[in-house]
Amino acid sequence: MKIVAVTACPTGIAHTYMAADALQKAATGLGLKIKVETQGAMGMENMLTARDIASADLVLIASDIEIEQKERFLGCTIHQVRLETVLLDANAVLKALPIPA
Repeated sequence: MKIVAVTACPTGIAHTYMAADALQKAATGLGLKIKVETQGAMGMENMLTARDIASADLVLIASDIEIEQKERFLGCTIHQVRLETVLLDANAVLKALPIPA
């Protein structure tokens, strides 16, 4: 399964990047492909391209705030979780993702 993800927190400093790192490590351990865009204090980094989004099986949004440019994901299978959930157990978050048909 190929996943694209966005992480964002209210202050956009530590938790945004900690969650991105946790998702990348967990995905590698589970044999999943993932690309994570961060929306933090430095703006949008590692921005997902239209090609990334189109080729993904699922969009994971790990955020407690409204993310920027959410309209890019219209028509995609989206799974949203609280950022804290990823920080507590990124493996469990990825294992619980719905597998799109």
